[in-house]
Amino acid sequence: MEFINPLPLRLKQARTKANISQKDLGVSIGLDPSSASGRMNHYEKGRHTPDLQTLKRLAEKLGVPLNYFFCETEDMAELVLFFNSLDETSRSKLLTKLKVVIAKTS
Repeated sequence: MEFINPLPLRLKQARTKANISQKDLGVSIGLDPSSASGRMNHYEKGRHTPDLQTLKRLAEKLGVPLNYFFCETEDMAELVLFFNSLDETSRSKLLTKLKVVIAKTS
């Protein structure tokens, strides 16, 4: 099975959900205004991949965790976004419950 890079799709999904244009997103993370739209388009089309520092700025601007961009399935992407939305106490409780469920099914 051929690997498909999930980053372009996840980036476009997050940008669209944030209701921000490619140019505005690029400019907001420090890209030159004259090339921001084109660079963001290349990232979303998978022609180029942003470096990790740029990707981190994109994640922060779009309000998603960095690992969201690497989720290969919709279920995992949804789970990452949900988990990220929880406060630290809720995350800890959820992890404890998941460990119990996994232990019972193993």
